[in-house]
Amino acid sequence: MAILIRMPEVAANTDSAVIVAWSKQEGDIVAQGDCLAEIETEKAVIEFGAEASGVLGKILVQAGKDTEVGTPIAVLLAEGEKKVDIDALLAEQDKSVDETPAAGAALANQVAPSRIDSLAPDTAPIGEGRERIFASPLAKRLARDAGIELAVLKGSGPKGRIVKRDVQAAQLTPPAATPVGYSVSPVGDTATVLPDVSYTDVPHTGMRRTIARRLSESKQTVPHFYLRADCRMDDFLALRTQINNASSCKISINDIIVKAVGAALRQMPEMNVSWTDTALRYYDAVDVSVAVSTPTGLMTPVVKAADAKTLTAISHEIADLAHRARDGKLAPHEYQGGSFTVSNLGMYGTQEFAAIINPPQAAILAVGGTERRPVVNKNGELCVASVMTVTLSVDHRAIDGAVAAKWLGVFKAIIENPLSALI
Repeated sequence: MAILIRMPEVAANTDSAVIVAWSKQEGDIVAQGDCLAEIETEKAVIEFGAEASGVLGKILVQAGKDTEVGTPIAVLLAEGEKKVDIDALLAEQDKSVDETPAAGAALANQVAPSRIDSLAPDTAPIGEGRERIFASPLAKRLARDAGIELAVLKGSGPKGRIVKRDVQAAQLTPPAATPVGYSVSPVGDTATVLPDVSYTDVPHTGMRRTIARRLSESKQTVPHFYLRADCRMDDFLALRTQINNASSCKISINDIIVKAVGAALRQMPEMNVSWTDTALRYYDAVDVSVAVSTPTGLMTPVVKAADAKTLTAISHEIADLAHRARDGKLAPHEYQGGSFTVSNLGMYGTQEFAAIINPPQAAILAVGGTERRPVVNKNGELCVASVMTVTLSVDHRAIDGAVAAKWLGVFKAIIENPLSALI
């Protein structure tokens, strides 16, 4: 019997994904476990394996299309099965869901069903004699619950179909008056009013949408506060030079900073925490996320047990993680988790900045560039020294100001006496 292959939830809490390429073509024999397609998640490209054997009868979603989780993307025929009525197959599944409301609600919550209109159109009546509206079952339910008329929405799905994200965008976008001489963007576009100028829209990648959502949620729901410190870097830079002169592995400033962060978190475990609704979670391991810029957006691969590893091991690991992050080759366990993040923009000439916390973590350290500045030495004399400014962003729910200030002092002391982090 033919079965529908649906877009899987390849990463936790993922609403949609993009098929990068099909590994099998229509008519190909498929064995259980064979790679059917390469799917781009918010962070990486994952191979999607077949859960059953058969023949790939029909590809419903072509490569390059952003597709909701649960959407039928292909039909797998049983061995010896030559043809199947795809419309009937889709309709039969819809009927089974409609006849069991509880199961239907659970399925909608889990997989957000959505189909290509040309195969099995989902429509919503809007009045006698008026055009029917194409919308996914989940979009219709969300719109009904939110009191939003489907007629006022413009769909961003295949062939203008209204999908979940269109309803969610309408909930977040207030109606706006249109000034004379301006054009109104479709509902769901955050720029609701644009001047009448030429422009080019580049569709968001799944990663870019996820970054935008997570950072918006962090800024809106996490009470940030910020602490800044200037670190004297002369001893730090001298030690780095000695290490690089004596080793074939070249240690970067960022490698030593990650090691120093790990050492400071081990000294002050009350900073190695995150907030939950029921408890303050203390992490046993010191896993430090490192912000990496990639062509498709920011990623934060994790250096596990950063406090216990040697500088050489940290250097090799960060280089490998960063390289594979830029190529989209990281596995989910390599970028998920972490109890603290380091974001370094010093190599771009940035003197200082404040970073947004990466939930569920409770803190992130923003690292600026090292530069020569006038300072006062221990004898009260004016001199010139190498100085680096760091800014600590903290979740005030999980960490009090005094604790954060003490930790920043510990980190500063390690940076200014870097041998302490290596002993």
